[in-house]
Amino acid sequence: MPLSFMTAIHRESPASPNALRPSPAILLGTLGVVFGDIGTSPLYAIKVSLSAFPVLDPEHILGVLSLLFWLLTIVVSLKYVACILRADNQGEGGILALMELAIARLEGRKRWLYIGFGLVGASLFYGDSIITPAISVMSAIEGLGIVSDQLDSWVVPLSLIVLASLFAIQSRGTGTMGKLFGPIMLVWFLVIGLLGLWRTVQTPMVLQALNPLWALQFIQDAPWDVFLLLGAIVLSVTGAEALYVDMGHFGRRAIRLAWYGLVMPALVCAYFGQGALLLRDPAAIKNPFFLLAPSPALLVLVVIATLATIIASQSVISGAFSITRQAVQLGYWPRMQIEHTSASAEGQIYLPRVNMLLFVAVMVLIVGFGSSDRLAHAYGFAVTGTMLMTSLLAFMVLPRKAKGLRRAIWLAALTVFLLIDILLFSSNALKIPQGGWLPLGIGLTIFTLMITWKRGRHRLHEALSEETHTLKEFMEGLETYPPTRVPGTAVFMSMIYGTVPPALLHNLKHNKVLHEQVLFLTVETARVPYVPFEERYILEKVGRSSWQARATWGFKQEPNVPQMLEQLAQDLPELNLEPLQVSYFLSRQTVLVVRKLPLLARMQRRIFALMARNATRSTRFYKIPPNRVVEMGMQQEI
Repeated sequence: MPLSFMTAIHRESPASPNALRPSPAILLGTLGVVFGDIGTSPLYAIKVSLSAFPVLDPEHILGVLSLLFWLLTIVVSLKYVACILRADNQGEGGILALMELAIARLEGRKRWLYIGFGLVGASLFYGDSIITPAISVMSAIEGLGIVSDQLDSWVVPLSLIVLASLFAIQSRGTGTMGKLFGPIMLVWFLVIGLLGLWRTVQTPMVLQALNPLWALQFIQDAPWDVFLLLGAIVLSVTGAEALYVDMGHFGRRAIRLAWYGLVMPALVCAYFGQGALLLRDPAAIKNPFFLLAPSPALLVLVVIATLATIIASQSVISGAFSITRQAVQLGYWPRMQIEHTSASAEGQIYLPRVNMLLFVAVMVLIVGFGSSDRLAHAYGFAVTGTMLMTSLLAFMVLPRKAKGLRRAIWLAALTVFLLIDILLFSSNALKIPQGGWLPLGIGLTIFTLMITWKRGRHRLHEALSEETHTLKEFMEGLETYPPTRVPGTAVFMSMIYGTVPPALLHNLKHNKVLHEQVLFLTVETARVPYVPFEERYILEKVGRSSWQARATWGFKQEPNVPQMLEQLAQDLPELNLEPLQVSYFLSRQTVLVVRKLPLLARMQRRIFALMARNATRSTRFYKIPPNRVVEMGMQQEI
């Protein structure tokens, strides 16, 4: 059996990490990849939350800390770690994987409603992917201002250099860097935990904030002020969605163990340590995180923080690559060039166009906002929007198999989570004039493009369906009046299974020949992340020397047509699929927009036509050798 086929079998049949006992190496990797974003939140969450008060009273500090602690407990520990991680799609997580679970049994408008929830959440994730690198790295480098005020002017240039270097090495993959991620984040959590514990021991009064009565009293005394304050306190839970997105890589057991065993205790110590410091010295609000450290260790803390924020940035950049690939496979985004940066790790991918767009957006963001405090106004909107969409989708998934009392408990818990998400999102919506417009604009743009592409493909599919013939009848007719046959095998890529592809009609019309053997191949994406290799295709004979096949890949897999043909050749020896004997025939549609349409419909179709022109060629996307391809151009009005 060919080596490439054996490699394909190995890659496309992954064991679910949820079924495995997490090893120390997996736990270390979990620290490095999953918790980078939420793990760097102490850099700015307390500072932004308490800077709103003109005078820092102990009641304010304890009230904010109590709100923060219980928000961290309810949103992250209970909602995501205890509940949402149960909603896995064959071991995979993330908003699009959850969307596919939610719509599995839905039809009509309700199905489109939940598709909308998933696409909104995915669109807002891109806003998070742009803001997280900027705010995280700038917050770390702003620690230089504590060392010396003269270094403040270096924050923006150094942030640009650090992030430009990070984006420049994306094409090399995260394999080498990944080996360092876990140990660095382990050091990071130990350092911030011990520094926070040291400050807490100096001022144990801060532990009163563990009592939820402080939060309830704070809400009772100033409900509107607390509502506004939620837009800042929510910065402590940014990155919670990453726990769900990365479940497929490490498994829920590893994430839960790492969270409860190290990450949450370290974060709580870091937050309470900053609160203890401010109880002793309110002037430390200038930068309470870096002032946790004694002066001789300050520069070391800046270096460690910078490394941790680079890891947090890498996590969301990789997340943007992953969610884009899922959108492409599910038909919500045009084909894009996807490069694997590791021969053994399926998840390590690189998308050049996405990387370039993120790089430009992050650079503009750093120069435009100039500080992490200004960026904080833009940060929470995207995160809370994605969290809200996750809660709405979870209502369709988590209680589905539960009955009786258990179902009632699920619905009650999800209702509480949803109400909290609505409060957080509403509070952050008030920050739209101060910077929330940025992720909102990015999300609306991405959402519009996704819907436009999906609807455009549907219209194109309908237009082609009206003009095609039934494949089996057509091939039987060719046997009655056969054209000239030439040696070899022709593989016709067909968009619609069971119909005559336009490339065949054009080939017969212009070349007036047909190969000795013909295979019609339709590539589809399943609604699950992985399709086992033994279920890769179904095959049907449509003539004496012609067959049609429907090949299916999961939305976390990449189609590889030559590898699939190797597999098919093993099962059907009579079909000659030797690489040098195979010619691939593809149709390349040029989309034309009908002029007599309303303005909005015409604009949508023009956007679709532009996206279609810039899509990656199907030969590259399906790994088809370009020197074996014959393309038939055609124009199609929509």
